[in-house]
Amino acid sequence: MGRADARRAQAQESRRAAKSGDIRRLFTWKKLLGTFFGIVLLGMGAFGALYLYVDVPAANAMAERQSNVYKYSDGTVLARTGKGVNRQIVDLEEVPKKVQHAFVAAENKTFYKDQGVDLKGTTRGVLNTLSGKGKQGGSTITQQYVKNYYLSQAPTVSRKLQELVISLKIDQQMSKDEILAGYINTAYYGRGASGIQAAAQAYYGIDAKDLNVSQGAYLASLLQAPSQYDWETASDTGKKLVKERWAYTLRNMVEMDWLTESEKAKLKFAYPQKPKPTAGMEGQTGYLVEAANKELEKQGVSAADREAGGWTFTLTIDKKRQQALEKAVDDQLESKLDREGNKVDATVQAGATSVDPKTGKVVALYGGEDYIKHYISNATRQDYQPASTFKPLVLAAALENESKTQDGSLIGLNTVYDGTSKRPVVGSDTPFAPQNQDDRSYGPISVQKAMNSSVNSVFAQMIVDVTPARAKETALALGVPDKNFPERPAVTLGTMNASTWDMAGVYATLDNHGQKVTPHILQSAEHRDRTVNPEKPKREQAISRASADTVTKALTGVVDAGSGGAANSPAYDAAAKTGTSENNKSAWFAGYTPELTTVVALFGEGDGGRKQVSLTGTANSGRASGSGFPARIWADYTLGALGGGSDKTFDLQDVERGEVPAPPTPSDTPSEEPTESEEPTPSDTPSETPSETPSETPTTPAPPTSSSPPTTTPPSSPEIPPLPGEEDGQPGERPGGNGVAPQ
Repeated sequence: MGRADARRAQAQESRRAAKSGDIRRLFTWKKLLGTFFGIVLLGMGAFGALYLYVDVPAANAMAERQSNVYKYSDGTVLARTGKGVNRQIVDLEEVPKKVQHAFVAAENKTFYKDQGVDLKGTTRGVLNTLSGKGKQGGSTITQQYVKNYYLSQAPTVSRKLQELVISLKIDQQMSKDEILAGYINTAYYGRGASGIQAAAQAYYGIDAKDLNVSQGAYLASLLQAPSQYDWETASDTGKKLVKERWAYTLRNMVEMDWLTESEKAKLKFAYPQKPKPTAGMEGQTGYLVEAANKELEKQGVSAADREAGGWTFTLTIDKKRQQALEKAVDDQLESKLDREGNKVDATVQAGATSVDPKTGKVVALYGGEDYIKHYISNATRQDYQPASTFKPLVLAAALENESKTQDGSLIGLNTVYDGTSKRPVVGSDTPFAPQNQDDRSYGPISVQKAMNSSVNSVFAQMIVDVTPARAKETALALGVPDKNFPERPAVTLGTMNASTWDMAGVYATLDNHGQKVTPHILQSAEHRDRTVNPEKPKREQAISRASADTVTKALTGVVDAGSGGAANSPAYDAAAKTGTSENNKSAWFAGYTPELTTVVALFGEGDGGRKQVSLTGTANSGRASGSGFPARIWADYTLGALGGGSDKTFDLQDVERGEVPAPPTPSDTPSEEPTESEEPTPSDTPSETPSETPSETPTTPAPPTSSSPPTTTPPSSPEIPPLPGEEDGQPGERPGGNGVAPQ
């Protein structure tokens, strides 16, 4: 290395040393500590200024609560709610001590010792608000009282900081008992009840002074999510969560020595009474308002926000179509029932949902005979089986997956299956041999005609050909909820749970050429301080257009030449499917025109909604089938909703006809021809026989052999035509345990 290079290296090293020294001089421990304490002092000064600046305000607008207005899509008023606050202030002394402790244990077990604030929780809440995660983060009872009584529910940083300062001041100015009394008297408990007295009446029909520990723990648990935790309307998840919250509250009471372990062990969950609807919610009004409120929760408008009042909610409900639906149910069902004198008629519940298949807007909804008399909405309840309205989805899955029969034929409308009743399915690990209606055997029958007459044995084999897993995947994509939905052959008969709302979305998606349709009822939500624009559902392609249009083609056959004949009219083009669940507990008609999709169902409901009973004998008409009352309601409503009819027709493309195999050799032909059972007597009401839960194990599950009935049969073989207006259904459980299935 030369001298010049050495000098350059020495200069570079000197510069590095100088820079390092500069950095060390800049970031000394003294300077770092000074900066830290400076920031702390500035923060303390800012908070001190904020503490002096923010005064305890007067009570918020909740004390002068406004009403909410619900409107039809055309702007006319449907209902006004919240004109007065359902609240009665009670002194803390009137509330049993252990019930007081239950609220503290549930919400803030350090309440009696803290200074009124949770700095960690408040900081988390501010950060969540700034990051767009909404109203999250812990709060003390004092902070919640301040928010409810002095401030608003607005998820803003300024409100959170005000809450912090006012809580500190309130904790100094008021006793803990005064704060607790204010909290339990202002909190919202659901069911329109603000305050513990109204809540005790709404949930248990008693005064607050008569609440026991278990009841108090339930009311305290409700405060976390009043809508989600109301036992009568909660989902299975909601019920599980509120029970866990109730148990958590009692554990905290034991931890704080407010309850002994032996006392806790004796307590049982306090199930609340059924809700009593709010006045002004008579008829269908309450069902529409309830559906809108549920959707508001999903859109970020909580029950507390809503109950504060001042909102205008516009629904997607078309007033004229709503009136047409109500009239159709009255004319085709209610006018024929004797609810006072006939025990079966007293159990009949009707539900319906009508959707615009292009937008997903719910244009009409029928929740029951009267919201005041029957609080559960029959339109949105998910505790009944959709039965054979599921069969078209099995066909959709077969088309979507290009499934083939056991002999390798591509499945389509012309594909021929063996329609022998109680025929064991071939190719399944789970034996299954469902019985057809009236135990009728059809022999060789095309998929189209099997759909027309809802032949169980055909669709039982088809779901095996598709596989239950793939059929479920397609069904979920179309909108069927994943409720009681096992991947077994029996689900081809619709043994899962779904509502008319769910199935209206499914059939609307078929109507919309496979593009997903998600029903919604909220058009807009406006407030003086806030406007909520409902999130638009995604419009992805659930299944291909070819698959959807092929199913639609099949369903036009159900109306033109099958069990849906009651809906056949020259006034409109229609596609539909009928269905009846196990033991005739529900009857369905799901159908659509190019402009409107509607699902109508009847439910047999006994013991105040706690039991499902048979509809057989409804209006003294024998078996209640999907082709009867539901189909007639659908037809009457659709004609009125379309203004007397429509000239629009289905635009179907690439309909899959399927393949028919070559005629088999004589050795492949069954040795015995399937025989037709005695034909049912024709009547004005199509015959549908109820059934029990399907058995997937037939009496004699023979393995497939050369003598077993083939999956497909040549078209040259004789085919038994369906009877006019024949509907799917089964007799009751047969001796010997033969598989019988819901329709």
